[in-house]
Amino acid sequence: MNFFISNAWAQDAPAAAPPEPGLMGFVPLIIIFVLFYFLLIRPQMKRAKEHRKMVEALSKGDEVVSNGGLLGRITAVDDNFVTMEVADGVRVKIQRNMIASVMPRGTVKSIGKEGGKGKGKAKGKEAPAAEETPALEEKKQEEK
Repeated sequence: MNFFISNAWAQDAPAAAPPEPGLMGFVPLIIIFVLFYFLLIRPQMKRAKEHRKMVEALSKGDEVVSNGGLLGRITAVDDNFVTMEVADGVRVKIQRNMIASVMPRGTVKSIGKEGGKGKGKAKGKEAPAAEETPALEEKKQEEK
């Protein structure tokens, strides 16, 4: 019956490639990790350390900018919070870590002099007066 089906004889296995040393397979991963460390991790750690030093050195009278963009002068310092005066009589309490940077002294005064000279204010036009309600008129009369 061998007439229609030929016999299958086993062949010799091809010579195996020499195994790669274990360390050579990890060299690209090690190089990538070293690059990430020097390009990403280390600079971020340095910035965090500088920010931590700046936050620890905050004191009353410093002029600072918060992460939200508020500019003001520190009036009180607590362990976790800072009270910041952003305008005359307007005080805001924020976390110490939310201070973005310390500004040079006199920054708040120089910006305060500019006052309403911002770009968004229309020149020569006054805002229309709000209609006074009867309750508001009575209150004004009582004050007089």
